[in-house]
Amino acid sequence: MNIKESILWRKVFGLSATFLLALFLLVACKKKESNLGINTIDPNELLNSAQIDTFSLITYTYKEDSVISDNPAYAVLGSYNDPKFGTFNANFYTQFLLSGANPDFGDISTIVIDSLVLGLEYSDYHGVFTNQTLEVFEMTESISLDSTYYSFTTKNHSSTNLIESGFETFTPNPNAITVIGDDTVDTQLRIRLNPALALQFITEAASAGTNFSSNDNFLTYFKGLHVKVNNGVQSSGSGGVFSFNLNDPLSKMTIYYTQSSIQKTFDFLINSECADFNHVDVNNSGTNVQSVIDDPANGQSEFYSQAFSSRAVVKIPGIENIAKNSIIHKAELILPIQYQTGAKYIPPNEISVTVKINDVLSGIGVFGFFDSSYKRYKIDVKNYLQAYISGQISTTELILSPRFFINSAERIIFNGPNSINKSKPKLIITYTKF
Repeated sequence: MNIKESILWRKVFGLSATFLLALFLLVACKKKESNLGINTIDPNELLNSAQIDTFSLITYTYKEDSVISDNPAYAVLGSYNDPKFGTFNANFYTQFLLSGANPDFGDISTIVIDSLVLGLEYSDYHGVFTNQTLEVFEMTESISLDSTYYSFTTKNHSSTNLIESGFETFTPNPNAITVIGDDTVDTQLRIRLNPALALQFITEAASAGTNFSSNDNFLTYFKGLHVKVNNGVQSSGSGGVFSFNLNDPLSKMTIYYTQSSIQKTFDFLINSECADFNHVDVNNSGTNVQSVIDDPANGQSEFYSQAFSSRAVVKIPGIENIAKNSIIHKAELILPIQYQTGAKYIPPNEISVTVKINDVLSGIGVFGFFDSSYKRYKIDVKNYLQAYISGQISTTELILSPRFFINSAERIIFNGPNSINKSKPKLIITYTKF
């Protein structure tokens, strides 16, 4: 799928502790095999190395209660009803900035408003391209860059839907071609807003006031928009959630108008200086996902992870028995998943691997990569294990999530150790004891 392939390397995760940064500096983003440590010992010693693949893994899922969702790489919008995970509804709040202070619209009595369009550049999607019903509201409560917002945060807004009448329903298509004027641009969702708002902006800018004299003044006057969908009850397997690159220059709100037979535009920008956050409601009630969250023992059959909502855990009892004077030559965690090629809900290409240190998630510079041939993730955990047996990390639990946890609607169904499926998770370690 082209749109997914284009976003593989979207964001680098920083390590949260200095010792972890030093420890995992040599970890590559992706490689078939790691040879770190092999050249540090006599090749003859490798003949005495041992391999273990009999660990009794413990797998389960836990729910995230407070997901910070401000200033995400991508805004999410849409809803779907997943037959395995339940319902997922995503919307976002964002500010806008002026493309220029004190715009001169001339004699506004000669202006004819052609349209007011909110353009959002597609980045990714999850689900199917069924019709969705949009709602856009003007925020009446301010947001700011230096504040923290969570996926459950809401802000007050007006009750007037700003969507232009007749344009409420749209069929998303991230693979379509978007033409603006004579230019073909990266695919966008083009949301037509009520032209009355454009006239309000022009009238205010032409007044003797100061609301358009600076961005600070404008943000006090116009606090931003809440963009959402209202799809009602969706049947199982229908709907989709779409992510948008708000930081792209083409993601903006534009007034298109004609003055003295000349077509003109004025832009309201969305960029890194704008505060924004995602609001997501996930309902796993009545699903197997919820049963594993409620009783982790159920995760031995299958376990799950879902953006904005839940994380998967693989606990590795027994690694504490590896001698402290061991050198790990190779360690691969193999995690088969449930996915059929062509299915609606495509697994993410990458998953992040973290640990909890003092109840805080910490990145360890490790990612899992999806192997579509074998329908599994393969994770190089050699450096993690070396850190564990040397005492630098104390936890035996690895936490797995879609890499773009606050930027997507991705989810994963992992096979547990007791899965009825043939492929089961396993950890394979090759090491030498000195």
